[in-house]
Amino acid sequence: GNVLTGNYYIENVSAALCGVESFESIGCALGDGSFCDVTAGNKGCTVCGVCGKTADVAALQDELVFETKLLSQVTTAMRKDGKPVDKSINHIVTVNLFITITNANFDADAIKAAIAKTREVKETLAANLANPVNPAKEQISVLATADEDIRSLRELITYGLKGLAAYSKHANALMQDDEEVDAFIQRVLTATLDDSLSVNDLVAL
Repeated sequence: GNVLTGNYYIENVSAALCGVESFESIGCALGDGSFCDVTAGNKGCTVCGVCGKTADVAALQDELVFETKLLSQVTTAMRKDGKPVDKSINHIVTVNLFITITNANFDADAIKAAIAKTREVKETLAANLANPVNPAKEQISVLATADEDIRSLRELITYGLKGLAAYSKHANALMQDDEEVDAFIQRVLTATLDDSLSVNDLVAL
């Protein structure tokens, strides 16, 4: 059976009606701790724009998550090669994930800038790898993962890492860094791109 409830699949139908491929970055929780009443019927997002997020912004946030996963793929390879990852790179990952949590940032221009910066950093770092990483196939849409159980686990992992990144970002603002935490976030983000991993492999992360 599916690891998550069927609401995630119903959400994707609603997403199509709203003109986006997925609601990977659209959550139901509002900033004050309450939940959007549009989703109260367990039918996903049925009215576009109630929370203020447009379909275009949702699509940009999904793209930013994917680009952050690709950057994490490179940084994880760097660590395997024994190369240090500068904390400024770690901060890009945590800030990007923070941008995509519910109601944190709906500024399309700011998200586009984050996407461009992430790509630039990723390409610069990848050029210096001893063993180039195999580029992941494009998985911007949640539905790019055909198997429902794998899809559910990848989304559950991604949402969990967004929460962890939010705490990490706040710690960074207080001049606190934890390389172990950053390496974990990036390694696990990378795992969500790996089609060779089974349900049990993902659970074990």
